[in-house]
Amino acid sequence: MQRFTQLFLEIDATTSTNEKVRSLQTYFQTADPADKVWALYLLLGKTRRRTVTSRVLREVFLQISDLPEWLFKDCYAQVGDSAEVIALLLRDVDLASPSSPSSPSSIPLHQWMEEVIPMVKAVETDEERKNLIVSWWAALDNTEILVLNKILTGAFRVGASAKLVIKGLAAATGVSEPVLTHRLMGDFSPTVEFYANLTSAEATQNAPSQPYPFFLATSLDEAKFQGEDFSRWQAEWKWDGIRAQVIKRADQVFIWSRGEDLVTPQFPEITAMMADFPNGIVMDGEILCWQDGKPLSFNHLQTRLGRKTVSKKVMQESPVHFIAYDLLESGGVDLRQKSWCDRTHHLTTLLQVHTAPNLHQSAPLSFNSFAELAALRASARDHGAEGLVVKAIASPYLVGRKRGHWWKYKVDPMSLDAVLIYAQAGSGKRANLFTDYTFALWQGDTLVPFAKAYSGLDNAEIDVLDKWIRRHTTERFGPVRSVEPLHVFEIGFEGIAASTRHKSGISVRFPRILRWRKDKPAAEADTLESAQALLAAFQ
Repeated sequence: MQRFTQLFLEIDATTSTNEKVRSLQTYFQTADPADKVWALYLLLGKTRRRTVTSRVLREVFLQISDLPEWLFKDCYAQVGDSAEVIALLLRDVDLASPSSPSSPSSIPLHQWMEEVIPMVKAVETDEERKNLIVSWWAALDNTEILVLNKILTGAFRVGASAKLVIKGLAAATGVSEPVLTHRLMGDFSPTVEFYANLTSAEATQNAPSQPYPFFLATSLDEAKFQGEDFSRWQAEWKWDGIRAQVIKRADQVFIWSRGEDLVTPQFPEITAMMADFPNGIVMDGEILCWQDGKPLSFNHLQTRLGRKTVSKKVMQESPVHFIAYDLLESGGVDLRQKSWCDRTHHLTTLLQVHTAPNLHQSAPLSFNSFAELAALRASARDHGAEGLVVKAIASPYLVGRKRGHWWKYKVDPMSLDAVLIYAQAGSGKRANLFTDYTFALWQGDTLVPFAKAYSGLDNAEIDVLDKWIRRHTTERFGPVRSVEPLHVFEIGFEGIAASTRHKSGISVRFPRILRWRKDKPAAEADTLESAQALLAAFQ
């Protein structure tokens, strides 16, 4: 734990990418293999399950300290992270515990993860659990306690992206970043055997379920793209669904989201669709709810997310469809280095033989000038799409975002001018600032909440608004403050749908602040009728 905490501190202490990579490289070169694989598991965010909730840790701390709960809450409001608050406050608490490990530095990370931490699941009473947690805190210094608390609550994060972690691992092992990225896709068991296979220079046998790293598009620069040879490019509609890989191997079907979540149980129709496909197939595409030849709102997809089983009612009300963009593997052969043109030809051939009513191939959209491309983009919402993806015909299927191959060209967001009515403090570094906002539209003389947003303002605007909120609070509802309805903001969003869950009767997708309308009085903000008209226009 001590060495891993040191790595955590080194990464957290610098903004230099090169220094972060060097710290990661040194760790992966010097640590014990059993610790390396657990460190990798934690750094890549694979541990999402909570062993102990933040509430339980807070209760344990309050039982062993003289701090009143109201003061703990005030501390939390400043820090925004229970794990960190507890680690800071424990500096002033006597943690003498007869059951504390005598030499915490001698307990390696893998032993903490495999033997020590799982002990909390075996205790039978709250008192036993409290004593166990206190014994751990007593055995560690404050930074180690912070790391332990974050691991326990499933909230471990570090200031290095997965890309940087893999870059450091590649520098330590000599295995290329694309190979490591592929081998690390999906979940894995943090064992010494896995780490040995992961870092082997030889080709290794992948699990049947393993997806490929997704290739992602970069935002198109209109000015630069106008000078391109348009015969080298092809466009497709950019759909607002779940980007996914559908895999058929070893007579099994696996569906992976772009976020590396295995979502197979949530889409049984796609599993059934793949029944007649041969083994060794991997298609990249989009999952949408689809009816009468057009996509339904994203709200329909949300009725499936997180479910272990999907009822017949949900399947009837929110039927799913898979739009295939690309063929990454056929007959067990990796096609990613072939051109996009060749891969889509293989995909077309495959789908001519294996058909299904809830499956079709993404239609290519040709254009001969930038004006034609812009016109296609302008018509995207007429087709239920959120814009275009523009792909180089000769492009291979790469890893992550690589400029120059695929571009996303999204339509401008829909927007409404709304009034700020509620504010709440943020979390993490913004825990002491009001940065989570609720906005409302007029319905007659009443303001009706319609969206929450927490992004879009710069730091200077946040500071000004935070000071104003503190001076113009009219009521408090726990952490939420009601403010005088004076300020208008333009709220942008990607989609709008009817909703019975919201008082306004509508829900919006990806709301964010486009600008602070200081030129506009609250009385001139948009109405709920304006939102309903927008909804009707895009249904």
